[in-house]
Amino acid sequence: MATEPHTFLFMDLVGFTALTAERGDEDAAELALRLYDGVRPLLEQHCAEEVKTIGDAMMVRCEDPQLAVELGVRIVDTLGATPGFPPLRVGVHTGTAVTRHGDWYGSAVNVAARLCAAAAGGEVLVSDATREAAGPLHRVELGERQLHWLKNVAEPVAAWPVSECLEASRRRPLRSLLRRKRACVSGVSIGLRHSEVAG
Repeated sequence: MATEPHTFLFMDLVGFTALTAERGDEDAAELALRLYDGVRPLLEQHCAEEVKTIGDAMMVRCEDPQLAVELGVRIVDTLGATPGFPPLRVGVHTGTAVTRHGDWYGSAVNVAARLCAAAAGGEVLVSDATREAAGPLHRVELGERQLHWLKNVAEPVAAWPVSECLEASRRRPLRSLLRRKRACVSGVSIGLRHSEVAG
């Protein structure tokens, strides 16, 4: 329904056109497939679904804005650490959209795609709308809020660059054993929380 907010992520590889010219079509296609293969295992644990792929770009819809932000950071960190993999950028936005024949349409989709194009290599840009919908963010660190004039978007969009917070990175081994579990039931994200013991 168009009245319900949805959170969308767009991601692509920086410099893919130049990379294709340099390495050839076969290598470029393999890199795009590696992107998809790296992202897909992360979707279920973030209550997200793949919408489509276009060349080196991928579109994802998330049930939970907070998990969407964490997913964007996880994608950039995981694939960015892969030797020989080109820089990746991600745009995240929350708003109204409608679905038709398995695809999604609306301003939320357009803004997410434009934020991806505005992001730098290795950057996740999260709109103010997603930031507000997500509530407190404990696992990521917010950069400086900036206004972005996006192509074919009438008003400037405020967005935050986000990255994994240092404290969360240090606690990663414990979180891997006792991390918050979420399940999606009929489109509703249910979170189970735990307490981490510092010692």
